[in-house]
Amino acid sequence: MRFAASFTENGQDGAVKIDATDQAIIAALKEDGRTPFAQIAQRLGVSTGMVRQRYQRLVKEGVLQVAAITNPMLLGYSTMALIGLKVESGLFDQVAEQLAQFPEVIYLVYATGSYDLLLEVICRDNDHLLEFLTRRLHAIEGIRETETFMYLKIIKESYTLP
Repeated sequence: MRFAASFTENGQDGAVKIDATDQAIIAALKEDGRTPFAQIAQRLGVSTGMVRQRYQRLVKEGVLQVAAITNPMLLGYSTMALIGLKVESGLFDQVAEQLAQFPEVIYLVYATGSYDLLLEVICRDNDHLLEFLTRRLHAIEGIRETETFMYLKIIKESYTLP
């Protein structure tokens, strides 16, 4: 199957536009991130250079990121939690910057709804989580209230778009 060779520039909304070839390259790398460019090119009926160029552009534009995904449970981190934070007005950025520095914080977002910030943490065990919550998290100026949701079992974890 042959795909169009053109790459559409960013749209008016700033979103990066990708074509069928880009989508096919991304799909091949999602299947196995170590697939050689030559193999992807052969599958798509394009040159290896085109795949390499498209890949580099997708990475440069921030569309594609290559990362090694680990299973924290197998590495001795048995406790994960989602924490909702209510923050004093005007201190959102200051609090977020401090939270982002903690190695336990693996996900941090501004949110709407009941909480201003949501963060996901990973800890060795319950004692580690308790230390994180009581000694470090609650020491940050500007945090008004927290609610912690411990993960009992991860049912689905996906890093791909539908």
